[in-house]
Amino acid sequence: MRVRLPGTGDWATVRDHLVQRLSGAGVGVVEALLDAGLVVGADGTPLAPDAPYRPGAYVWFHRELPAEVPVPFPVPVVYRDEHIVVADKPHFLATTPRGSHVAETALARLRRELGVPTLTAAHRLDRLTAGLVLFTVRPEERGAYQTLFRDRRVRKVYEAVAPYDPALALPVTVRSRIVKERGSLAAREVPGEPNAVTRVELVEHRADGLARYRLTPETGQTHQLRVHMNALGVPLLGDPLYPVVADPVPPGDFRRPLQLVARELEFTDPVTGVAHRLRSARTPGAWTAYARWAGDGTGPARPA
Repeated sequence: MRVRLPGTGDWATVRDHLVQRLSGAGVGVVEALLDAGLVVGADGTPLAPDAPYRPGAYVWFHRELPAEVPVPFPVPVVYRDEHIVVADKPHFLATTPRGSHVAETALARLRRELGVPTLTAAHRLDRLTAGLVLFTVRPEERGAYQTLFRDRRVRKVYEAVAPYDPALALPVTVRSRIVKERGSLAAREVPGEPNAVTRVELVEHRADGLARYRLTPETGQTHQLRVHMNALGVPLLGDPLYPVVADPVPPGDFRRPLQLVARELEFTDPVTGVAHRLRSARTPGAWTAYARWAGDGTGPARPA
């Protein structure tokens, strides 16, 4: 739920306003939301119980935490210091709270597991994409890390599994203009100045018609890698949107995860000056165990 704080009023804190505004919700409800970190500002950072009232600002919260199907895969930490946490996110787990995903997100899990309520995400991965995500520990430093991504000073490398096409000349750099319209699940390419650039390389292929690809994006448009691979005629295995939008799967169905992993993050820390080159331990399941990945769901859930 999004709430705009009125432009006039004598409330000292956001809490004071919400207690008055939601007086019918019950005693202690607002305090419980604040204590749980479920009231956030425009940047996604949880508001402290004594956060000052700022006229015209927006805050987001869930009055009642919806029931969520647990995503039964861990969120390993591959690097941690006093400034950042880099986690190896599994498929099916959202990066940050959005829509119906609140408690079952990488951010919420890590805040609880690490005991760091100030943790915030410096960037995002799609819910269906697995791999490395950078989180910041100190709110005052978040902007410095976000700037790394905005200014394209982070080298990101992805690994994907898709059909093999011997007629496709690789490596190739794909350039196109991608738009994602509100209300549409899938993004699309349109004529115009390119805003999406991806380097696509073939790593290896095998007799069953599958191939493993290295994807290096220079930009970060929504669904960019998925759109570009589909445009090349080799859509990613497990993609529910490209080339066609599939019917929604039931909650708790973790079969056939999208075969896309954010494999590497390489950057120089803007606060400490340390050069990082971090690597995900995940391997696309369709490459290592295709029959298991493509199974009928009677076996155990598959994280990769």
